[in-house]
Amino acid sequence: MVEPSKGARSSLNDEPLVLTEKEQIRYSRHLLLSEVGMQGQLKLKNAHVCVVGCGGLGSPALLYLAAAGIGKLTFIDNDEVDLSNLQRQILYKINHLGQEKTKAASKVLASLNNQIDLQPVHVRIDRHNIMQHLSSADIVLDCSDNYQTRYLLNHFCQTQKSVLISGAAIGTHGQVMCFDFRQPSPCYACIFPQSDEEAALNCDNFGVLGPLLGMIGSMQALSAVNVLLGHVSGSSMRQVDGMSLSVREFKLHTDPECHHCRHI
Repeated sequence: MVEPSKGARSSLNDEPLVLTEKEQIRYSRHLLLSEVGMQGQLKLKNAHVCVVGCGGLGSPALLYLAAAGIGKLTFIDNDEVDLSNLQRQILYKINHLGQEKTKAASKVLASLNNQIDLQPVHVRIDRHNIMQHLSSADIVLDCSDNYQTRYLLNHFCQTQKSVLISGAAIGTHGQVMCFDFRQPSPCYACIFPQSDEEAALNCDNFGVLGPLLGMIGSMQALSAVNVLLGHVSGSSMRQVDGMSLSVREFKLHTDPECHHCRHI
């Protein structure tokens, strides 16, 4: 079980920073939006987002979060770049083959935006190191490909009362779920009870349509930005059909028998 941090403080509670002249030029299209503006961009600059998984979902999510000006990006993965990844993991190029994903991702993201704090972490996240790497994050993006990690992140964000944005895609269908644990909320296990998900589905043994992962990862990044700007609160689920391009939204409800919720 992950214990809540006693002294962790969200970066959103820190004193707001200032946009430099170069940043005002870089983010000028955000500054023109009434939904963002100067104060919104400062919120993004002052935020810390952690992305767990730098594969098909993490790639587009990280690119858009970095481009949007998230002040601190932590990204965690223990894998290396393989040729089979390039069909969908758009962060990586041929010359990255064999490199640690976090190391290759850091180079690409730094070339995109050298004005943000990039924190690559080459580990497999587990109950022993999760507090060390995620405790200061305002939002956690679950871009992993296995249920063990998903349940771990779900429990951690519940205990920390932070926001979890979970994405998944298999075949031609995907989903994005936002769990806002800053308020009473259902959790991932309410929707997918752990006993029902013993077999871990992933792209390696079931396949996935590449651009669909781009859609889901981008939706995760957009959800994170909207949460940071204060435009989204509460928990929700959206399912995407990659063939018809249809999106269905569902309201989420707490399962009174949920083992995870009953032990928080």
